[in-house]
Amino acid sequence: MRRAACGCSCRARWLSGSITILARVLLLRSRLRRTWAEPVKGRRLSEEEVRAWAKVASTVKRIGPREASLPDFQAALEAGEAELRDEKKPARKTPARAAPPEQPAPRAPVPPADRGREKRVRRGKLDIASTFDLHGHTQISASRALPGFLIAQQADGARCVLVITGKGREGQGVLRRNFLLWLESPEARALVSGYAESHPKHGGSGAFYVFLRRME
Repeated sequence: MRRAACGCSCRARWLSGSITILARVLLLRSRLRRTWAEPVKGRRLSEEEVRAWAKVASTVKRIGPREASLPDFQAALEAGEAELRDEKKPARKTPARAAPPEQPAPRAPVPPADRGREKRVRRGKLDIASTFDLHGHTQISASRALPGFLIAQQADGARCVLVITGKGREGQGVLRRNFLLWLESPEARALVSGYAESHPKHGGSGAFYVFLRRME
């Protein structure tokens, strides 16, 4: 009987202790929840803590600007992609246009040695010693034959000959142009003292009176 009474008493004390412990745990949990839910009231910092905080704050550097918004980020991304595409594209090289060749300044025609004879020839009052027709010649053959013709006429004492060049289209025939250029050369100056377009009855602008120098 004593053993039975003792066992019951032990179980009662154990149960009472367990209940007490459980009650304390529940009370502690309730306090913790209330502590977490309520804001912690801060205390005022001491002067030493204030100085320490100011010292730490003075060493803090701002990391960067505020976070960009999505539209700003998208615009920056597109600008970067466009710049990258421009860098990848090879620059087109525009071929430099060749400068047009400088045209030599036109020289004044060689003045005729005898204005009176020029007028007489233009009026048809001065005989023409000989005529040289460039029709049928190429540029090369004309450049070879004409000087020989003039040298021979000068040697014969001729003072005026007629050279027919033809007008060409709009007065721009190749043989006519080359003949006028040749008259300005040193070779021609040694033979020719002057020239002039012929009278219409001799061919007009398609022929020229060529005045030869006297042989010394």
